[in-house]
Amino acid sequence: MIIGNRRITGLTARVIAELVEEIGPLWQERHQARLAARPRKRAVGAGAKHRLVFIDWLLATLVHLRHGVTHDVLACWFGVVRSTITWAVGEVRPLLAERGCTVGPDVRLRSLADVVDHLGASGTTSIVDSTEIRARRPAAGRKDRDKFISGKNKQNAVKSMVVTGGEGRVLWCSPARPASCADITHAGQLGLVKLLADGPATEILADAGYRGLDAQTGGRVVTPPHRKFKKDVPDWYEELHERQRKAPSSRRIRVEHGIAYLKNWRVLARHLGRREHMSDIVQAVAGLLPHQQTADLTSSRQR
Repeated sequence: MIIGNRRITGLTARVIAELVEEIGPLWQERHQARLAARPRKRAVGAGAKHRLVFIDWLLATLVHLRHGVTHDVLACWFGVVRSTITWAVGEVRPLLAERGCTVGPDVRLRSLADVVDHLGASGTTSIVDSTEIRARRPAAGRKDRDKFISGKNKQNAVKSMVVTGGEGRVLWCSPARPASCADITHAGQLGLVKLLADGPATEILADAGYRGLDAQTGGRVVTPPHRKFKKDVPDWYEELHERQRKAPSSRRIRVEHGIAYLKNWRVLARHLGRREHMSDIVQAVAGLLPHQQTADLTSSRQR
C-alpha cells in the first residue's frame, strides 16, 4: 500500500525500487563494517533479529521526511517500538543525503563545485537564494544560543542556500547554518566566490542579500542595483530604478518555486527534532526532489 500510493512517499514505485537497489548494498556494507569494527561478544547470528527489512527502513524514512510524521506514529504503523524507527531513520537519512541531486541520466551534483562545473559546461543560468527552517531554540544557558535567531523573521531557525536552474529545478542545497548568518557570509563560507573565480564562466542571479558578490566575482553574480537617491528622488530616476529592479526579479522568482517544492516536504516546514540533523534532512529532500518533480511533470502530461 505504501509503495503503490505516491501521495504517501512522494515517489513512484519505480523510484523506490531504484533507491532500494542503490542504497541497500551500501547500507549493508556499512552495517557489516560497524559490526566488524568492535570485538565480538556473541556468536555469529546471535542477538536480536531485525523485525523490519531494509525496504521498510527506507519507507519509514521517506514517510517521515514527506509528512513530518513522528517516530511514535511510524512505530505503531509498522508494528515495532519507537527506538527501531529512530534507528532506521538515523541510518537511512545520511545515505539519502549523500546521493546528491540528479540532473541527468549520468549527472549528479553532490557539492557546490559540481554545480559550478555543471553550469559552466551547460552554459545555463542559475539562481541562488536562502531559505530558513524553523527549529527548536537551544536550552537556556547554552553557548551560542542567540545564533539561531533569524534577523529577518525574529524566530529560531536554521538556513540553507538553495541553487536552482533557470526554470526552478533544485540543483543543490547547502548544509544548514544558524539563521543569524548573513546570506553573503554564508556564500563566502561555502567557497562560492573562489569557485566562480577559478571555474568556468557562468551567470548566477541573486537577491539583495548577496550584494557585493557581483564585484567579488567579476559580474558573474547578478544582484539588484543599489538605490542612489534616498531623499528628493527625481521622477525619472524612480522609474529607471523600478525597471532595473524588476527586470532580474521576474527571472529570479523561479528559485521561490524550487524552495516551495522543498517546503512541501513537511519535515522542512518546521523541525522539532535535533538541529544537528538538519543538514542531512535538507540534502536528503533535495536529492529526492528531482524524482518527485519528474513524476509530477509526467503525470500532468498524461492527464
